[in-house]
Amino acid sequence: MPLQDVGQRLVTALWNWLRNWRSHALTLLVMLAVVLGVNAWQTRRIPDGTAPAFSAPLAGAPAGTLISLDEWRARHPGRAVALHVWAEWCPICRMEEGSVTAVQADWPVLTIAMRSGEAAQVARVLDQRQLHWSAAVDTSGSLSARYGLQAVPAFIVLDAQGNIRHAAVGYTTEPGMRVRLWLAQHF
Repeated sequence: MPLQDVGQRLVTALWNWLRNWRSHALTLLVMLAVVLGVNAWQTRRIPDGTAPAFSAPLAGAPAGTLISLDEWRARHPGRAVALHVWAEWCPICRMEEGSVTAVQADWPVLTIAMRSGEAAQVARVLDQRQLHWSAAVDTSGSLSARYGLQAVPAFIVLDAQGNIRHAAVGYTTEPGMRVRLWLAQHF
């Protein structure tokens, strides 16, 4: 196909799209409303205000070693931080692993392994997947329940004062994680 024909087809397609921009804008608005509505429904049980404190076993540490939210946050003074709740058996969590690892390079992220076994078992999973994450272990799901979570993955952002600022349940993109952290840090 000659280059002139390709260019003509592109111009025609662009012109047709521009003629119907209202229809496209309405479709995008409806899609945005659905996405925001689903997120609001999924996060409806997440508490407002100060994040619930917790102390849980730390994967990969000697038996009996606990990590507390307060101690972990104290290592990152003045910073927005994230809690990433995941499960070893969750395929969507697997899809997010690269995003969480990339975000962790720039922002403090504490992961919480929900219903994924004891600390040693979670440590093996992290090692097998080559994930260098700090992971609190929530064997029964009770810690996650205190945050109002009934599904994984979840990404919760706390501001520098320890207040829950943003929450997402389900797949979250790396840019989505970064934007939430940046907003909590600066606004």
